[in-house]
Amino acid sequence: MSAPTKTGSATGSRTAATAAPGRRLLRALGTGVPVYVLLAVLLLALLITDPGFYEPDSFLSFVKRAAPLVILAAGQYLVIVSGEFDLSVGAIVTAGVVVAAELYGSFPNAHWLVVTAVLLVAGALAGLVSGLITTVLRVPSFITTLGMMLILEGAVFFWTGGSPQGVLPTAFRQLGRGTAFGWLPWAVVACLVAGTVAVLVTRSDFGRTLVATGDSDRAAALSGVRVIRVRTVAFILSGAAAALAAVLVGGFSGVSAQAGRGYEFEAITAVVLGGVVLGGGRGSVVAAMAGAFSLQALFTLLNLQGVSGALESTVQGVIVIAAVGLGAADWSRLRRRRTPPGGAPPGPTPPDRTHPTGTHPSGGTPS
Repeated sequence: MSAPTKTGSATGSRTAATAAPGRRLLRALGTGVPVYVLLAVLLLALLITDPGFYEPDSFLSFVKRAAPLVILAAGQYLVIVSGEFDLSVGAIVTAGVVVAAELYGSFPNAHWLVVTAVLLVAGALAGLVSGLITTVLRVPSFITTLGMMLILEGAVFFWTGGSPQGVLPTAFRQLGRGTAFGWLPWAVVACLVAGTVAVLVTRSDFGRTLVATGDSDRAAALSGVRVIRVRTVAFILSGAAAALAAVLVGGFSGVSAQAGRGYEFEAITAVVLGGVVLGGGRGSVVAAMAGAFSLQALFTLLNLQGVSGALESTVQGVIVIAAVGLGAADWSRLRRRRTPPGGAPPGPTPPDRTHPTGTHPSGGTPS
């Protein structure tokens, strides 16, 4: 009788050992599994629609176009996972492009590294202001960053009269449209560097405290986390990421008073698509960046299919509602409803049976 037991135990051990790598992989991917699957499906659809999509020049061009949104999504992730929002990133992109053009108008011989550093500092400063107003004055981040967006857009319009002047020199535009080693776009390099930095930040102690703050700021504060400082730093990094995106956008789009229009909503859509929970406490920065690539792949596919670009906003709205709705669904309650107490499948009620002695278990005599 013991042999079957040993065989069954050994079989169960082998099955568990075989399934263990799969479970470890799913745990490593976390909440980003759906967006990774979606990205793979979209890339396959692009290959079917355009067989030349994966030629080096075409594919690198796709990554270059997606780079600003990927960087913005990484910065937006830091803010959202901490439990806040940043609606000002699109306006920071626009302001960065216009400020760069105005700076070159006043200082035509300025080195592109100096101008880029000025933009990064200015973006970080805008994030610092938003972060302090949100954390110290306790103004909801949605209102704070919406106000910052309106302030920057109004300032750009007032400064330029609605038609910005100036031309960005070739040296400055190299980061957005130039190539390294004659084949690798600098925008792809910037995207890889920014993504690597974002991953390192999220895996550091700061990244863990950021997630803990988004999960419960009160519990994090009781654990010794400086919530105000953590959330303010997240806003600073988001502003700096938006300034870097402005350099890329200015590089391949030129000067425009609408350069960053809509980027704030695209970044939030990408983060939500990546499975990051609105309200904070859960999500992966890699999945958020994959969401940005998925969004860019979807827009590219729609363009190849001849769908009007005016529907992009509609698509973003559908994605946000669907992703948030699926994330908020209480799947455990649904499972509990389908599974009766005790785990036994539902079935017909067994007939009333008498005790073997001819009496009911209660002791009475059957009627």
